[in-house]
Amino acid sequence: MKENPSIQLPDIRHNLVLKAPILKVWEAVATSEGLATWFMPNDFQPKQGHAFHLNAGGFGLSPCTVTEINPPHHLSFRWGKDWTITFELQELDGATAFTLIHSGWKTDETTEFGESHEVVRNRMDQGWAGLLQSLASHVEK
Repeated sequence: MKENPSIQLPDIRHNLVLKAPILKVWEAVATSEGLATWFMPNDFQPKQGHAFHLNAGGFGLSPCTVTEINPPHHLSFRWGKDWTITFELQELDGATAFTLIHSGWKTDETTEFGESHEVVRNRMDQGWAGLLQSLASHVEK
């Protein structure tokens, strides 16, 4: 009997233009202090290969590893067992084009907490929209 292959679900992708210089946005997404202001408490360090944790409240500490870093334009890290988070930044005459990509979604996978990727993906898509508004409020002041 043949097993059904895993089907990749679309990445979560959010694009926005932040009315802030690229270095201010980079500071907010690529430092421990910056991430804590709009995302989650953490022990992040901007070094490729650095293992860190996001404090996900009731879900506990989520293990992460920095996989790519190219200041001030690109940061990717593994989150938990399945996901990759990528922040892409592009300078726009005093503003910053910002893209968030949350990848690693599969139809037959479950999270460490036993929930299906399909259910969690929809929740996380909405969650990212709110978090990115927090990011915008933080960097645009």
